[in-house]
Amino acid sequence: MSSHHFVRDGQEPALIIANGEACSMELLGQLLEWNPYVLVLDGAIERVIDLNIRVDAVLGDFDSVAPGWQEHAALQGVRIVHAPKQDMTDLQKGIEFLIAEGQAAAHVVWATGRRSDHHFNNLATLPAFTGRIELAIIDGHSRIYNLPRSFKKWYPKGTVISLIPVMEAGGIHTSNLEYALQNESLHFPGRSGSSNRVAADGFVEISYESGHLLMMECWD
Repeated sequence: MSSHHFVRDGQEPALIIANGEACSMELLGQLLEWNPYVLVLDGAIERVIDLNIRVDAVLGDFDSVAPGWQEHAALQGVRIVHAPKQDMTDLQKGIEFLIAEGQAAAHVVWATGRRSDHHFNNLATLPAFTGRIELAIIDGHSRIYNLPRSFKKWYPKGTVISLIPVMEAGGIHTSNLEYALQNESLHFPGRSGSSNRVAADGFVEISYESGHLLMMECWD
């Protein structure tokens, strides 16, 4: 995958590094190529230090971080953001911080894999910020984001696309997918739109009337 898959017109999306399964260095390098603002959640700071990644800020309660990292952060000019509030996940706190900093979009890596509860919560977080910041969770197999009510994008034939409802989404219409939906509903648990495919080179159009849909563009 070339880095142009991740470039946003105008402002380059910030990058949040969470504490799930690490992606490949190739993918991480692509996301870092355009020098975005980099925010690391505290659980990942030691792993990030080992990779010698340039970091702008580290956020968390820092209760479980080994001593010595703050000295390293100070030498690198890294901003330390204490966020002890316990009624939000670390990712939610990180997103709120970026919104307050004026960031319009963010990519999130290391947010899937490892702890299943963290993985599930991270995906479910995406719709909560609709209209406030554009978010995409990216790993070595997929790009996941909350779909707007009306969506249109060009894809090559055979691209694997999954439409995953957050609880339920209704009034769904699609075009140029092998398994078309015409004014139908998806709900979780139950019927989801997993492992659909683009029918032909060209634009895929998706619209829906209620609920939230996650788009998963898959390349494994």
